[in-house]
Amino acid sequence: MTKARQELGLLGERIAARWLARSGWELVVHRFRSGHRDIDLIMRQGQVVAFVEVKARRGLAFGSPVEAVHHRKRNELIRSATVWVDRFGTSSLEYRFDVVGVLLFGRSVRVCHVPNAFQLS
Repeated sequence: MTKARQELGLLGERIAARWLARSGWELVVHRFRSGHRDIDLIMRQGQVVAFVEVKARRGLAFGSPVEAVHHRKRNELIRSATVWVDRFGTSSLEYRFDVVGVLLFGRSVRVCHVPNAFQLS
C-alpha cells in the first residue's frame, strides 16, 4: 500500500471517529489488531459496541466506499471482532458491524454511516 493510500485511510478514520463522536459514540479502540487483520474503529454507545470499517475515497470513480466492504473483508472483521469480544467483551453488551464511507471532494467531505451493515454469518 502506498503512503498516500495509508494517509487517506488514516484521514478517513479520523473523520469517521469525529463524526460518530458527534453522534454520541465513544471511541474504545482505534485500529485493533488481531494477527495481520485489524478493525478500524471500535465504538460504544450505551450497551452497544460497533465494530466499524471505514472506507475513504477521493471521488466515485471506483464506486461508493461503502460498497467496497466485500465478503472477504466482512469475514476478516468478524474474526477480529470475535477475538476482541473474547478478550474484552461481556454478555451485557450488544455487538454489531457498521460501515462508514468517507468521500472527499477537494475540501468537501461526505460521510455515509451504515449501522448494522452486515450480520454474523
